[in-house]
Amino acid sequence: MSRVGKKPIEVPADVTITLGDKNEVTVKGPKGELTRTFNQDITISLEDNVLTLTRPSDSKDHRTNHGTSRALLANMVTGVSQGFERALELVGVGYRAQLQGNKLVLNVGYSHPVEFTPEEGVEVEVQGNTKVVVKGINKERVGALASNIRATRPPEPYKGKGIRYEGENVRRKEGKTGK
Repeated sequence: MSRVGKKPIEVPADVTITLGDKNEVTVKGPKGELTRTFNQDITISLEDNVLTLTRPSDSKDHRTNHGTSRALLANMVTGVSQGFERALELVGVGYRAQLQGNKLVLNVGYSHPVEFTPEEGVEVEVQGNTKVVVKGINKERVGALASNIRATRPPEPYKGKGIRYEGENVRRKEGKTGK
C-alpha cells in the first residue's frame, strides 16, 4: 500500500471542495481557487471534511497514481488556505533585485539586467535589494518561477556568489594553491 496515498486529507473549515464528473476537483479557499482533473482510476470521496483517495488494485500504475494524486490534492488544499512561498537570496558584490511594475529585474553580474514577469496567480516581492520572495497558491508555479530565477545565476562553489534558496547550503571548494 502507498503510505502517502492512504493518509486522509483534513479540510479546513474555510475551504470548500467540489467533486465534479470525470474526477475534476475544484478547491476554493480564502486565497483563491484551484481546479485539477485527476486519473479516472482513483476514487476521491469527501466525508465530514476529510478527503480520502482509494485505488482499485495494487498494480504499479495504480499505486503510483494513488500517492501522486493524494499529494497534489493536499497541495491544492494547503495552497488555497495558507499559500506557498519560496525565498531566494542574492549573494555577490553588486547583485540586486528590484520591482518595476509587476516585473522582477535582476542585476546579477551580466552586461544586461535579467527580467522576469510572473504568470497569473504568482506574485513576487523584493525585500531589501537582495532577497526575493515568490508567493502564490499553486505550488508548481511558485517552485517553477523560483527555480527559473535561481537558474539565471546558480551559486558557484569557489566564492559562493549567485542566487540561492534561503537556507540552502552551498558546498565550498578550495581554490588552486600557488607554488
